[in-house]
Amino acid sequence: MEAIGWIAAPIISELFKECSNYLKFDATKKLRQLGPKVILLERAIEVFEKIPDRARLEQLFVDLKIAFYEAEDILDDVEYHCLEKKIQDGKSKCNGGESPRKRDWVMNKIRSASLSSPSENKVMVKYDGGVSQRKRDWLKNKVPMSSLLKNKETGMSKHNLKASLEKIEEIINSAFEFLKRLNLPILIDDNGIQPVPAISAVAATTSIPPQVVIGRDKDCAKIIAMFHENKDVVNTNNDLCYTVIGIHGIGGSGKSTLAQLVCDREKKNKQEKMNDHFELIMWVHVSQSFTVSAILEEIFEAATRSSCPQLNNLNTLHDKLADALCGKRFLLVLDDIWYNSEDDSKREELQKILSPLKAGKAGSKILVTSRTKGALSVLGAAEPRCIPISDLDDNVFLDLLMHYALEGTNIDDCTRRILKDIGTDIAKKLNASPLVARIVGGRLGRRPNAEFWSSVKKGKLLDGTISAALLWNYHHLDQQARRCFAYCSIFPRRHRLYRDELVNLWVAEGFVRSTNEGEEMEDVAQGYFDELASTSFVQPGGMDYSDKEYYVVHDLLHDLAEKVSGSDCFRIENGSRWIIDLWRGKTPGGEGWKGDIPQDVRYLFVQNYDEDLIIEKILLLKNLRTLIIYAVRGFVQVKEEVIDSIFKKLPKLRVLAIALSRERHALVNKPDVLSLPESIIQLRHLRYLAFRTSTRCRVILPSTLTKLFRIHLLDFGQCEETEFFGGDLINLRHLFSCPKVNRSISNISRLTSLQTVPFFTVRKEHGYEISQLRDLNKLHGKLCINGLENVKSKAEALEANLSAKEQLTILMLDWESNSEWDDATDCNPEVQAEVLEGLCPPVGLQTLEICHYNGSWYPNWMVGKQNGGPRYLKELWFDGCSQLRSAPVLEAFAHLGFLRAWNCSWDALPGNMEHLASLKKLEIHKCLNILSLPTLPQSLEEFKLVECNSEFMESCQKVGHPNWKKIEHIPMKRWKFV
Repeated sequence: MEAIGWIAAPIISELFKECSNYLKFDATKKLRQLGPKVILLERAIEVFEKIPDRARLEQLFVDLKIAFYEAEDILDDVEYHCLEKKIQDGKSKCNGGESPRKRDWVMNKIRSASLSSPSENKVMVKYDGGVSQRKRDWLKNKVPMSSLLKNKETGMSKHNLKASLEKIEEIINSAFEFLKRLNLPILIDDNGIQPVPAISAVAATTSIPPQVVIGRDKDCAKIIAMFHENKDVVNTNNDLCYTVIGIHGIGGSGKSTLAQLVCDREKKNKQEKMNDHFELIMWVHVSQSFTVSAILEEIFEAATRSSCPQLNNLNTLHDKLADALCGKRFLLVLDDIWYNSEDDSKREELQKILSPLKAGKAGSKILVTSRTKGALSVLGAAEPRCIPISDLDDNVFLDLLMHYALEGTNIDDCTRRILKDIGTDIAKKLNASPLVARIVGGRLGRRPNAEFWSSVKKGKLLDGTISAALLWNYHHLDQQARRCFAYCSIFPRRHRLYRDELVNLWVAEGFVRSTNEGEEMEDVAQGYFDELASTSFVQPGGMDYSDKEYYVVHDLLHDLAEKVSGSDCFRIENGSRWIIDLWRGKTPGGEGWKGDIPQDVRYLFVQNYDEDLIIEKILLLKNLRTLIIYAVRGFVQVKEEVIDSIFKKLPKLRVLAIALSRERHALVNKPDVLSLPESIIQLRHLRYLAFRTSTRCRVILPSTLTKLFRIHLLDFGQCEETEFFGGDLINLRHLFSCPKVNRSISNISRLTSLQTVPFFTVRKEHGYEISQLRDLNKLHGKLCINGLENVKSKAEALEANLSAKEQLTILMLDWESNSEWDDATDCNPEVQAEVLEGLCPPVGLQTLEICHYNGSWYPNWMVGKQNGGPRYLKELWFDGCSQLRSAPVLEAFAHLGFLRAWNCSWDALPGNMEHLASLKKLEIHKCLNILSLPTLPQSLEEFKLVECNSEFMESCQKVGHPNWKKIEHIPMKRWKFV
């Protein structure tokens, strides 16, 4: 029953309000009738097990969910047609009232109508002698055929929408009457199980790993002592260089936290040189679903701090890892090992993970955490070294709960004592689970008053199991945040989740509801994410190798997400077959995934592309809204006819994402060509289209893509080439692609909803002028503008209107496009200077990079001779600037923290640098004309000199030299000679 808990009053209300705009009815009056009934249904969900004849109520809820989805789809169809009419009317107005190529448009419309699914309301056109009656009427009366067609289609969609809303209303009324007849006090007694209303997310901060670990010092000291024993008395395998130590206990009991504490203390000891026992300290999360190759790759990356090369041979990977560990004493943490004693294949896989570790140095240690003791034994942990996670005593657990609830809260001592007394009773209901203490504590901390805490203490949803406590917290999330959390269940356990990717998916799925005019949907979705993070429903997982933060969902919470999503979300983890085939020396293929897929599934994740799976099973899922294929690996080819079938058979898709892997293209000599068929026009609901390819792929887009008026996001990864024409994609918000692709983007000025377009190239032809950026004032994040040699005046530069793009944080201005379309000759230095003056960035810019600039002077907004400009700039990079004089005086950037000069022709750094009181980091790379340093600010913490004039570099290291005196006070100094 939790699976339909997201169908709550605000969601139903929002649907009725949206529909009222098209159906011309009073939504307020209707919601006054339905609101109390929906609230009663919400309470019924929470006490479902106590309701007699539950099967009847369950079926009513299932029917309600189906009707809700159906209404959303029909409403989306109505909005599509309205948007299409708006665009066509705008074109007609621009063309003097007459639409171009009307005859061709009509014929295409007729053909597309014949391709629509039978369930849709089509316009039937009868032919007579090659010309339809309606066409003849149009020719006779000069009535636009497009208006006739669209009005008919939109009207019939509205009729269906009205019928769908009536169906929802009927189901709600039926359920209400059923519950009313039962007359259950648990549904109406305010002192009973009635839930506390959910609190909308406030300005929550991002959750981070706990700064304080309570009650684990004794266990930590015990394990560290085992690390540093002089003699390994229990390890009888004298040929092994390592000893295995294990921690076991139930999920959420604190195993990983204890391992993190141990690992952190060893790292600090190493940094403080208290001991150098371990040369390498590595952390790898294993989880329930793993492959040997994947774990070995992670160990390799942890050991080398670099990306593992893509290898298809497990023996080669084994040898490379052994080389990386050879002769080094290491500490390896294998976190969250799952093991079933009845699965012999898992035993073998676990032991294969250990094989290359034999190359290490004697005294190495492997710390393992697992829910089962058996996993530790399989990996070779002797009985004395299998450590059960200790239960926290009542007082310590209470301290833990109060820490999560009140840390940083400003309340008086009397209130704190009262809350602690109430918290004592709450703590007794949480099964001593640190995970639950963190989640419940986080929720209590948002309302630190006795009334709320007492209601929590009395609420029976905290009684019993851990899952009940987690479910209680789930019900206290914002309704839309619940839906977003349930959606996370489509991803595998411990899948790396990135905030911006999740936000874009939630927006595309329609989970985001904004009540404030002008508020961006992404901002609302980030609020949902912050709520999930602050309540630990998603938790920081660390940084990937590109220094990008990612999050994970704890296994217990992943179980909860699966439970509350029901059959809506489904995932297919079919990765092991690909690995097994390669291990056996076969081309990936063979028997496909044989499980069943719920026919009412709407959000589907598939780990690996499988043509048979798509054709035989996925194409039958007519209600599918999301299809994410995580990878296309090995030598597998993505066939155009399969993509064509997806477009035609799955018309309700809102998200379609297919990612091609790197390893495939490393094995072929020519680029792949992925040609998307014209039938993409069938996906009128599509918001999110991603074909994330490698650099050796071309994507050919059909002209019909421009008819997908609802599209929010296009992502072409790093593909080498594609032709893209913005056309009528007026709702496009994010465009991700490599710089080469972006050079082919023309006429983007109409795409005023754009928030992300990382690269823009100015060219000497219509549609590529810098003025195309003028009205794109929603751009945020990073923007790189190259080809600036093609801007010929300050007036042209001002047309870009950069200062109005207030959400930009990173800006690169490049005077060298290396474009095949433009001349490579440099423009006049005077012109370049005027252009840079006109490209004044917004006030809030954080990072500015200026590349290949050869202007005669630097702009007033940079040298502090005018108000405005990026006065809060934190980082400034100069790359390839060729003025034969000193660098610009940076009067305007009082907050500058990082200055980098790369391959510049300057003969000196700015003379005012001692006044840059916020500067922490200074880097000079390949600036051969610089021979001396100015007086540098005392704030500097890091100084880096790379491949500069050798005499200059030597002088900076010579004690007593004037250059050395300028940097003597800087703690960290680094050098790199040619």
